[in-house]
Formats: sequence, C-alpha cells, structure tokens
Amino acid sequence: MLPENHQTWLCPDLRPHWQLAKVKHQDQYLLRSTQQSIQWSFSVPEGHALRYFTGNFTIEQVQQFCQQELKNISPNLVLKLIETLIERNILALPETGSTASSLLQLKPVVQWFRQSDGYWILRNPEDVTRQLQVSDRHKYAIDLLIQLTPGQIVQQGHITPDEFRTLLQQLAMAGMLVSIEPPKPTKRKLTPLQLLFFTVPLGNPDRWLTQYVRYFRWIWTRLFGVCLLSFLTMTIVYGLQQQNEFAQMAIALWNQRDLALTLSFGLLALLVVSFHELGHALTLKHYNRIVPQVGLMFMLLFPAAYVNTTDQYALTRRQRSLVVGAGVICQITTAAIGFWLWQITQIGTWLHTLGFLLAVASLFTVAINLNPLAKFDGYYLAVALTGINNLRSRSFSFYAKLLRLQRPSEKLHHCWILATYAPLSLVYSLSVFGFLLMQITGWTLTHIPAIALVLLLLWAIYFYSPSTNPR
Repeated sequence: MLPENHQTWLCPDLRPHWQLAKVKHQDQYLLRSTQQSIQWSFSVPEGHALRYFTGNFTIEQVQQFCQQELKNISPNLVLKLIETLIERNILALPETGSTASSLLQLKPVVQWFRQSDGYWILRNPEDVTRQLQVSDRHKYAIDLLIQLTPGQIVQQGHITPDEFRTLLQQLAMAGMLVSIEPPKPTKRKLTPLQLLFFTVPLGNPDRWLTQYVRYFRWIWTRLFGVCLLSFLTMTIVYGLQQQNEFAQMAIALWNQRDLALTLSFGLLALLVVSFHELGHALTLKHYNRIVPQVGLMFMLLFPAAYVNTTDQYALTRRQRSLVVGAGVICQITTAAIGFWLWQITQIGTWLHTLGFLLAVASLFTVAINLNPLAKFDGYYLAVALTGINNLRSRSFSFYAKLLRLQRPSEKLHHCWILATYAPLSLVYSLSVFGFLLMQITGWTLTHIPAIALVLLLLWAIYFYSPSTNPR
C-alpha cells in the first residue's frame, strides 16, 4: 500500500532501464527491460500514463494529463499503475517506517552555497551546468526531504502544495534527486533566426586545466598585479599622446580594406577572443571550480571561442567579478601588446600593421564584451557586481508583478537596478534585432531574391512537416 501524500510524488524516469513500445494492431503497450530479457504488457491507458514517467511530473499531474487526453479512465489509474509496477519489481516501495520516499532525496554530492543577495545556490559537482537558485524558505523545504513526507513538508515548511510540486520539478530538471535523471534537451527544428547566434560544443577541458593551472598561479600574485597595472597605465598615458597617429593609420587602412586585411583582422579577433576565454577558464580553475565545456559560438556566422563558466555562481561576489573580469583584462593586455608592437616596428612592415590590427581587434572586442545589455561579459560583470543573479529575467519579472498590481519580492536596493535594466535591455534588443533584420532582408531582396525564395520555401516544408520525434 502506498503511503499518504503520495500525490506529490514524482513519477520516476523509467527510460534508462525500460523501453516503452506500442504493439501494432493491438490495444496494448509493452515495457521491455534494456538490460534483461524481461517484458510486461500494459493496457492503452496504462501505456499512455507510462509515457510521462520521465522524472518530471507528479502522480497527480500524470493523472490529470491522462484524464484530459483520454475518456472514461479510472480516477485512480496512475495509483493502480504504480502498485502494478511495484508488484512486478519495476519500482521499489520505500521501506516500512520510512518517513520520505527515496525518490525524493537529494543526491549526496550536492552542495549549498549562500549568495550575497540572500538566495541559495544548489550545486551538483557531477553536472555544474545545472544549478538551482532558491530562497531561504524553499531551501528549508528541500532540507526536509530526507526527514518528512511531502505532506508534512508542505505543512511544516509553510509552502503551498503547488509550490512544492514546482520545487520538485525544478530539482528533477536540474538532476538533483536520487534515481531521477534530468531529461535530455528537446531537439527543435532549425529556424533562420538561430543563424544569428548558435554554439558548437567541442569538449570538456577541465582535466587539462586541472593539470596545467599550477603553471599559471603566478598570474594571481600581488607582484604580477602591480607590474601589469603599471604596464597598462604607461600604455594608456603614451597611447593618448599617439592618438592622432593611431587615427591616421586607422583611416588609411579603412580606405584600403582589401580581402587580406579583412581576413587578418578577423583571425586576430578570433585569437583575442580565444585568449579572453582562456582567462575566464584559468581564473575559474584557480578557484578550484569546474570548467565543463569549451566550444565555438557563431554570431552572424562569425566564429569565436567560448567556455562554460556556470560554476562561478558558487563563488563569492569578489571572486565572480575576477572570473568575469579576467577575460577583459586579457583583451586589454593584448591591446597594449599590439600597441607597443606597432610603436617599435618600422612603418610599412607587416609587423607594424599586425601590431596595429591586434590593438584594434582587442579594443573592438572589448567594446562588444563590456555591453551590459547583451549577454556577454558586461552583463555577467553587472550580475557579479550587483549580486543579482538572472538580472535580465528578474528585471522583466519585476515589471510583470507591477503590472499585475503585485508587490515585488525583491530587496529595496535592488528595485531601482531592475527598474532601470528592463527598459534599456528591451530597447537595445529591439534596436539590434530590428537593424539586423532590415539589413539582411534588404541585402537578400536586392541581390538574391530568387534563391532566397527557394530557400524559404524549402525551410517551410522542412519546418511544418510532421515530426517523427515522440512527444
């Protein structure tokens, strides 16, 4: 018999060990073991319910889905199904006397980190790309999982049943619960707008960084910091004196702008961005955090390197600021090196031009990265400095609550930041995407209207054709 308050249980993910299939021309489903030669048959309503055993939905939710999509089903369909699964040893019932289901326990490896804005970060070292930010109240409810039943948690934790169900779903989606693996991302069909920005993961660099970061420890010493600051200060002072010569060469190269010059500038920009991302990765590794992914990102089909620094959210505000700022410091340092290479080489030589292009490429990428209204370094630096995680989404949520005449739950000293950021971000996004859309559309209609029409037709056939992927 199932314990009380079972309606809030998450239906576990059966997919790692069982495969569900509909029997052709018969009103039944088969559940086959992926490890043994075992299979069980189920009725159509039961098979329909088993499709939702993905670790994302509670018993109550699966019952509601089945009632909406099927007619004349038992009001206890899912409960009886779970009892059948237990009888057939597909699922295991918690031991007698247990106060909480084993399915609702946090994984032993997860860690809590307190944030400066009053929130908590739940971190899973096995997959740092999935982290969860919760309030004090929700953290208290999560801490009770191993001690109490769901009904007792709702009562003692002072949260509503809907809040608790949402919290469980978030934990499951983030891969924080025992025996429940997060779902794989849904493969969506390609749209033309995705060509504006997309990423291609290349691998996990964490082992290499762990092995070699010790050779770069001197970078974070006080002596090196003083030397670097002196070098950059001297460069800025002397660079201001040479700004007229710098501007004249910029105008001369702009008037020239041949293919070789354009390609050189593009390659140098890619090199600078790669150096920039290495700065992020090494600094994060310096603080003994995980760098799970490196890859290429494409903006308007222009390639650039990137590293995943999600694990920075488990650091202090100062450390996070240094992780984000490390990339910008690398770019400014590269610009200074390019400037001095331009200064010490003979005019007209390829090294002279190379130094100038390196300086310009570094400054150009810095200007793009420091924009806080786009999700580049400027944005994450603003997040680190203000201590407001998810700054963009929280700023729009702030206005959404105001429009619904609800009192925002944000701290008073955060409200003015959120109130300022949302409209500026909206205007910026509309302006940039509007400009790009107009430019691309205008160029396409002017130069390749027939080809564009054929490509658009082929894409429409592909996009609106029935998908073979399961729901």
